[in-house]
Amino acid sequence: MQKKYRVESGLEIYLEKKIPIAAGLGGGSSDAASTIITLSQLWDLNLCDEEMNEIAAEFGSDVNFFLKGNTAVGTGRGENISEIPYWDIDNILLINPNFHVSSGEAYKGFKQTVMDYTADEYVNRKDVSLACNDLEPFIAGKFPKVKSIIDYCRNNGAFSILSGSGPTVICFCRNAGQAMEFIDYFKSSGYWTYLTKTIKRM
Repeated sequence: MQKKYRVESGLEIYLEKKIPIAAGLGGGSSDAASTIITLSQLWDLNLCDEEMNEIAAEFGSDVNFFLKGNTAVGTGRGENISEIPYWDIDNILLINPNFHVSSGEAYKGFKQTVMDYTADEYVNRKDVSLACNDLEPFIAGKFPKVKSIIDYCRNNGAFSILSGSGPTVICFCRNAGQAMEFIDYFKSSGYWTYLTKTIKRM
C-alpha cells in the first residue's frame, strides 16, 4: 500500500495474538483486513470499498470478508462478498486441540459437496445443523482429535462443525449451561476453548 499510493511515511505494527495460530479462525486474514482499513485512515488515503477489496484479494480468499464482516456470502474464490441479513447466535463454543493445520495441507483434501439449498436459504431457515464444511471429512479423517471433538459435541446434543481449515471446531451449544459443561470437559484434556457469540458490525 505504501508503494502503490506513494506514501512517504512509514509504520511499525505490533501484533498481539489472542487466538491460536493456524487454527482455521481467519486470524491472519482479519489482521490483514484491519491493517488495510487502518492504513487507509492513518495515511489519509480514503480508499473506497472497491480499492480495499482489490488489495485484500491479493493476500487471501477470505481477507475480503473481514473488510465487511457481519453475515455474508462469498463467491468466486471467496473474495466477492455480499452481505445478507444478520443472524444473532449465542453460546458458540470454539474448541482447539492445540496443534496447527496448514491451510495448504487442508486444501489438498478438498472435495466439494453439492448442496440442495443456497446460502441465502440456509440463513433464512436459521438452522445451523444445515452447515457444511467441505474440508471437514479430510481433516477429521487425518486428525482423530478433531473427529473426537466433533463427535462428542454432536453425541451430546450440540451441532458442531470444523472451522475453516481447522483444527478448531465450532460447537453451537443449546444454552450457557451446556457450554460450561463442554468447557470443563475439553479443558480437562488441555484443549483451548473460547465461548463467544455473533457480533454485528456497526
